[in-house]
Amino acid sequence: MPAEKSELSRIELGKYYVTGLFLRGLIGAMRLLPYERRIATMGALVRMLAPVVGFSKRVRDNLKLTCPDLPEDEVNRICQAVPDNAGRAIMEHFSPEGFTDRQRHAKVSGPGIAAFDAAVAEGKPVMMITAHFGHYLAARIALQERSGEPIGCLYRRMANPYFNDMYVDAFYKTGAPMFEQGRRGMVEMVRALKKGGIIAIVSDLHAHGGEELTYFGKPAVTSVLNAELAMKYKAVLIPCYAVRQPNGIDFEIVLHDPVPHTDPKTMTQFTNDDLEAMVRKNMGQWFWIHRRWKAWNGLGVQPEDMV
Repeated sequence: MPAEKSELSRIELGKYYVTGLFLRGLIGAMRLLPYERRIATMGALVRMLAPVVGFSKRVRDNLKLTCPDLPEDEVNRICQAVPDNAGRAIMEHFSPEGFTDRQRHAKVSGPGIAAFDAAVAEGKPVMMITAHFGHYLAARIALQERSGEPIGCLYRRMANPYFNDMYVDAFYKTGAPMFEQGRRGMVEMVRALKKGGIIAIVSDLHAHGGEELTYFGKPAVTSVLNAELAMKYKAVLIPCYAVRQPNGIDFEIVLHDPVPHTDPKTMTQFTNDDLEAMVRKNMGQWFWIHRRWKAWNGLGVQPEDMV
């Protein structure tokens, strides 16, 4: 978990303060541009910085591990598309008013629509399992509009305490409730499920304490908690993706069939496989910058395998 201010040294606080000022200034300046232009500009900026800050290398390393047969021109394309999508998503997050107006009526498609609508109508708890793909908040906005119900989100507090308030405030402008990762947030999220609420969770990160499953054919330590919660509270578990459209601004929200309730590992592997299939269709939209494959307690991809 990110440290509290009281746990940081004066030097660390100073660095965070300066960084926070810079980020606030950058985002404030971008917000002076018209909505579509600011989204595209931030995408271009992050794309330009990607080789400098190490994003391009991380993307290449992950692709080398999981997709070693990809042609070089496709690798180059993905190395451009991934930071562009990430930059756009950052600016969309900090443009909640325009983003909400734009995505409220996004197209919703896929075989999981009927299950989602039925669960909402019957007051059943629903867990939307999504990922750092396209921009998951677009799905939250569109499905809140469709269902007329709030969709709670689990989020991780940022390490920079001076920037966190701006980050969380932007989250709240796309809807509530919000559950901060941690014990209190988990209690609040479970309470929402017990009441038949809808929650959205990203499930594509390396998880300390998780199980060794596979993703893109490689060992990936993955939390099975989502499946355990779905089984315990009889929640409908629906894979959900916000696919960025060719114009770079709009999204299509795709709902897949609910995950059958079997056992936590089988269910979680199902969601890993479902996400992988979606990513293979849209390779530039998943956040290949993540350190998704890494070691924990003897599990997962070992450092020597990443060379």
